[in-house]
Amino acid sequence: MPTLLAALAVALEIGYPLVSGTARDRLTVATVLVFLAASLAHAARTQGPAWALRFLAVVVLVAYVVEAIGVRTGVPFGSYAYGGGLGPRLLGVPVIVPLAWAMFAYPTLVVGRLLGHPVLAGAWGLASWDLFLDPQMVDAGHWHFAAGGVPVTNYLGWALVALVLMAMLSALPWRSSPAGVPVALFLWTWLGSTLANAAFFGRPGTAAVGFVGMGVVGVPLLRRLT
Repeated sequence: MPTLLAALAVALEIGYPLVSGTARDRLTVATVLVFLAASLAHAARTQGPAWALRFLAVVVLVAYVVEAIGVRTGVPFGSYAYGGGLGPRLLGVPVIVPLAWAMFAYPTLVVGRLLGHPVLAGAWGLASWDLFLDPQMVDAGHWHFAAGGVPVTNYLGWALVALVLMAMLSALPWRSSPAGVPVALFLWTWLGSTLANAAFFGRPGTAAVGFVGMGVVGVPLLRRLT
């Protein structure tokens, strides 16, 4: 089941550049839900259902609190507001947003553990994903910053929150297990996002910066695998 869900998530992401408007908004939400399902299915299979629920609760709670504070105060990401394309909101935050944090927090945690640095490598992997994510979502109109573009404060805020999250998640009990699905999702996100930005979205600068940023974790991961 985790492998099938991961393959479906990849297929949905491949379809993203091929649609537009409302269809793209719906595809964005569907992709998050399927990607998250793949992560949770793998977590439940390898670490147990209770662990998967604890993981989800930690990430969603932290992400909701941080995002709810962020949209009201501008801390820690900078002053920003959400558009209307991501579905229902709670506390001013689209429900899908904390789930998106969780969908990728699991692969980055697994990768960080494989590299022997679950907090630092995991936090870097999660925060560097935003080098791709924020430019894409801002261009799609899902949120915007008062300063225009994506400010440096946003990336600093991501790094801080990612570090806190990984410190909390790394404290959960862990047993060694096959990591093929989360590793594949991490590598796909890194390399697929690079290709999409360079070839389909017309953002070669984002492609280069994201490739190098996530590559800080991705390259050691590839070396570890080979």
